[in-house]
Amino acid sequence: MIATKAVISTTLGADLAEATEAVQRSTVQVRGRGPGGGSGVIWSADGLIITNAHVAHWQHGDVELWDGRVFPAEVIARDDERDLAALRIKATDLPAAPIGDSDALRVGELVMAVGNPLGIIGALTVGMVHAAPTGQALRGRNWVQADVHLAPGNSGGPLTDARGRVIGINSMIAGGLALAVPSNAVQAFLSRPAASERPMLGVALQPVDLGAGRRGMLIFAVVPESAAEAAGLIIGDILTGVDGRPFAGPEDFAAALNAARDGAPLPLDVLRGGKPQRVTVTITQASAPATVAA
Repeated sequence: MIATKAVISTTLGADLAEATEAVQRSTVQVRGRGPGGGSGVIWSADGLIITNAHVAHWQHGDVELWDGRVFPAEVIARDDERDLAALRIKATDLPAAPIGDSDALRVGELVMAVGNPLGIIGALTVGMVHAAPTGQALRGRNWVQADVHLAPGNSGGPLTDARGRVIGINSMIAGGLALAVPSNAVQAFLSRPAASERPMLGVALQPVDLGAGRRGMLIFAVVPESAAEAAGLIIGDILTGVDGRPFAGPEDFAAALNAARDGAPLPLDVLRGGKPQRVTVTITQASAPATVAA
């Protein structure tokens, strides 16, 4: 019996190692021309890369492959509410990741997250599914929730099952759990018409704790020629609410942005240098996007 268990353990370990190596080859580094960056997944061999919208908070950046090659990347589709972005690089015969069915996930399944946290290339963390995307939605969205450890740089990277099939795109941490956009939601995102647009602002944001139960959104990048730049928002500003209504989390900001009409003023409550003030932004469909990081 002991010998049999040893053989099973050795086989399982070898299978996981092989799956991990395949996922690492399909995981890329995504970088802009400014601050920030993260991970991405080679979705198809012809140069389609999937990452988070908050990682690709620019129109043109770079993608570095597992073998060290670097390619210019262009954002070809974005969904800020779902935190997804599709990039295109001019490359072929890439090691595309196999895509799994996120609806088939079960609580307790073994999952793996691969990414580039804190400068570590192809880092692996393992955990179990805590809640499947067919379960109760968190703040109106379905997520794959898993007890894997994520750090800055993991965003946009793959969450896979034990066989190395991508079942989610890692997005953020909430309540100590990793939240990943389900793979089936990614497929739905890719099937939308390219002309589909959402109201856009032009900032990249990081949630921050302001104490006393208050939450804010720190601006760490402002896109040139965006609605945010035109309104005078700057790096270091902290968004705290809309027209006196405080944010409870990133989803509240996304909801306020999506509720704004094209050309309508959006009065944002801002902390600048610790002092509260009101900045009114005119939202347009053509402005650069607003993105939220975990």
